[in-house]
Amino acid sequence: MARLSDIIESFIKEMLNENGGDQVQIQRNELADQFRCAPSQINYVLTTRFTSDKGYVIESRRGGGGHIIIKQLTYDGTEQRSRLIYDAIGSSITYHNALSIIENLYELDIITEREKEIMKIAINDRSLISIEEKNKSRADILKGMVMVILS
Repeated sequence: MARLSDIIESFIKEMLNENGGDQVQIQRNELADQFRCAPSQINYVLTTRFTSDKGYVIESRRGGGGHIIIKQLTYDGTEQRSRLIYDAIGSSITYHNALSIIENLYELDIITEREKEIMKIAINDRSLISIEEKNKSRADILKGMVMVILS
């Protein structure tokens, strides 16, 4: 049986697909009512499953008619490449966050499964075992691969 977080994530992704994959607008309280959960559960899903390293941007509007807009990033130009390299990867990245970026590139059909596996091996802790600043080196390696893939 799937966990509630997985079900909510799937529901939001399905909404994105129905809207052409661009963006979706939700109201946290309404979604919480629909899934019979606390609004904090919706927040948890948004903050853990819809992050920039996974290819999403969240915009929140508070107030009486407040809503949340979830945008799925696409990588089809220099601006998106720069945003990915400088914002999502930065000067240091953990293995877990790097994997999220690679998985997102694969899900968007930007890289093949073979390329995904090669990239995962290149940034693996075992590949960086003798390096002092693994996360910095991992970020440099990932940036180089992304530059080649998205050029």
